[in-house]
Amino acid sequence: MNPAFDSYRLAEEHVLLREAVRQLADDKIAPRAAAVDATGEFPWDVYEALRKADLHAVHIPEEYGGAGADAVATAIVIEEVARACASSSLIPLVTKLGTMPLLLAGSAALNRQVLPAVASGDAMFSYALSEREAGSDAAAMRARAVRAGDSWVLNGTKCWISNAGVSTYYTVMAVTDPAEGANGISAFVVHKDDPGFSVGTKERKLGIRGSPTCEIYFSDCTIPADRIIGEPGTGFKTALRTLDHTRLTVGAQAVGIAQGAIDAAVAYVKERRQFGQRIADFQGVQFMLSDMAMKTEAARSLVYLAAAKAERGEPDLTFVSAAAKVFASDAAMAVTTDAVQLFGGYGYTKDFPVERMLRDAKITQIYEGTNQVNRMVMARRLLR
Repeated sequence: MNPAFDSYRLAEEHVLLREAVRQLADDKIAPRAAAVDATGEFPWDVYEALRKADLHAVHIPEEYGGAGADAVATAIVIEEVARACASSSLIPLVTKLGTMPLLLAGSAALNRQVLPAVASGDAMFSYALSEREAGSDAAAMRARAVRAGDSWVLNGTKCWISNAGVSTYYTVMAVTDPAEGANGISAFVVHKDDPGFSVGTKERKLGIRGSPTCEIYFSDCTIPADRIIGEPGTGFKTALRTLDHTRLTVGAQAVGIAQGAIDAAVAYVKERRQFGQRIADFQGVQFMLSDMAMKTEAARSLVYLAAAKAERGEPDLTFVSAAAKVFASDAAMAVTTDAVQLFGGYGYTKDFPVERMLRDAKITQIYEGTNQVNRMVMARRLLR
């Protein structure tokens, strides 16, 4: 066989990983998904199940006690968990988002200080970039960090922080030199017990309700000086590099949501009968399902391509990762909308999972850069 074809086939370990995660998701996560959505409570039992299976933070390198999974494997884990419960998929997704700045730019000493606890499941990580007046325009942030002897003192507010309140650590971007604009932003690791740090009330959200989203506050929050990530002034560059690696994971989440909706819709149309036959036998229904599966499979391939490029450090990662996120999230919205339609009136009720999947899918078009901003990212790469 021509070895060139191997690049278009998942490695055996990836196939086996998918089977293992799907089994866990079907057994432990899917039965909890509706309750997690209804109560809006963080699924600690799901976290413990993922932790026991070493799937909560598979990307952490072996040198820090992690599984050392590659980017494709991480995408598969997120996808398969999202197929069962989008809220639960934010456990591995947000943990990668929060720790990626450390893996890209953190000192060996800092990484050894905090990453082993993440690898063991004793700590989770969140990522704090956005502010109320600095969403898509992240470089306009106002949070400040000032050096004071052997410490940094942070003041300001961050918003839309996923898993805030349940995470132990937070990667925080703050201005250290206002005169330098984006080049005056630095990145820090803040611990939940650091003096001056606090978490606000949870946002009331349309979807992913089992993952708490809150503001976080810094009031003369004092942290040790060695908890800066990289050199002062490099934080914004680190943030952008981080998104190159993590936008594709949002794409993986979107693919998982779409696949879950397809699976539910296929099972329903094979059982539901109208006009004396299964609605699966109507050509119009078959065409809808075909389009749903086609879009999802195309999105999956683009996500895996982006993950492979991230693993290899290829120069077009920025474009492909943004493309994977945009294409997959748009596909997820289209697929879940059609899934609700196939269920008819039942699809509009909470008795079936597709209405939850539709609500969950929407956020994938918004976070880690709205799809409009990501299209700008792609266009700049094309036109530079």
